[in-house]
Amino acid sequence: MTAREVLGRFPAGAPRGSWPAEEFAEARRAEGQAVTVVQDIRTDEFLVVVPAGDQR
Repeated sequence: MTAREVLGRFPAGAPRGSWPAEEFAEARRAEGQAVTVVQDIRTDEFLVVVPAGDQR
């Protein structure tokens, strides 16, 4: 498994039409970070992560 840093955690049960993890990730991308959103099934959260080698 590749090491990643978690920049943000967001509950999967956000209100309909609300995408807080995606909005947070888009703001980080605008700053130049290569981030992605993944779901942690075990904790029922969306995580915004950056690969360990891509931290800026």
